[in-house]
Amino acid sequence: MDLTQKYGSQRLGYLFAILAAVMFGSVSVLAKPLVSTVNPLLLSSLIYLIAAATLTPLAQKQSFQNTKKNYLLILAISICGAVIAPSLFFVGLTHASASDAALIANGEVFFSVLLAMIFFKERLGKIGYVATALILAGMIIVTTDLNFSDFTLQQLHYQDMLLILSMLFWGIDNNLSRILAQKINVAKIAQIKCVIGGSIMFVIAVFGFGVPLFIEPSEIPPILVLGMVGFAASLYFFLQSLKRINTVRTVLIFSMSSVFGLVAASVFLQEQISWFQIVAAGIMIFGIYLMNRKESLINPV
Repeated sequence: MDLTQKYGSQRLGYLFAILAAVMFGSVSVLAKPLVSTVNPLLLSSLIYLIAAATLTPLAQKQSFQNTKKNYLLILAISICGAVIAPSLFFVGLTHASASDAALIANGEVFFSVLLAMIFFKERLGKIGYVATALILAGMIIVTTDLNFSDFTLQQLHYQDMLLILSMLFWGIDNNLSRILAQKINVAKIAQIKCVIGGSIMFVIAVFGFGVPLFIEPSEIPPILVLGMVGFAASLYFFLQSLKRINTVRTVLIFSMSSVFGLVAASVFLQEQISWFQIVAAGIMIFGIYLMNRKESLINPV
């Protein structure tokens, strides 16, 4: 009896989304110390090539349907999700703190849900809208501490905007991946995406910008963990979730990665967590509980 028969496809979808969130939540914490010494473009390429190698045993026996549509989709997914998005993210991380990056990562939820509702006509039931509102409210609280009076546009740094833009491209990636995940094994999709994205970024970094291929021995372990766990495993579980539950639910649950990122930043980087962020985390968790109820089902119209 396989896992799907034992637990049900939808339950596994929720479990995989949570696992992906935990693993991706570690990315900003592991990457923050690295971007100060390793070129962000080189770091992005190495992480995705490591992720590709990690996924190869799972994907080597899987086939890829040779159609023009599938080739175009995997190319778009690779460029958006494994070239543009991670490059913008790691360059932006050179300025932002790990906790800030974890919070801004919630923008992926916004863009993914918005694109899913516009292009795939996904709709929420009443409880689903309440759940979404709670999760989005938690994101606003955890991002702003409800301090709007002192906010000015001048406070926005261009590198923060790069982080936000990276979430837009990951949102595009999420929606395109959902289409391909219905027809092709998710490990194969993830492997090809990482190979293409990592290779393109390696060429750009080394031959385009002349980045030297030098990594300190102490930097190798966190780079390996980032590639194998933060990206390979989290991407695999994320795509498995997309295959079983739709884009909106998957991404809303995945938004919990910001909470895990905050906790990790506090524990390992000694970054402070405010009471606003703790309250916001509770609101988001309750929203995800509501999202699991049958009354919140999302139905296309």
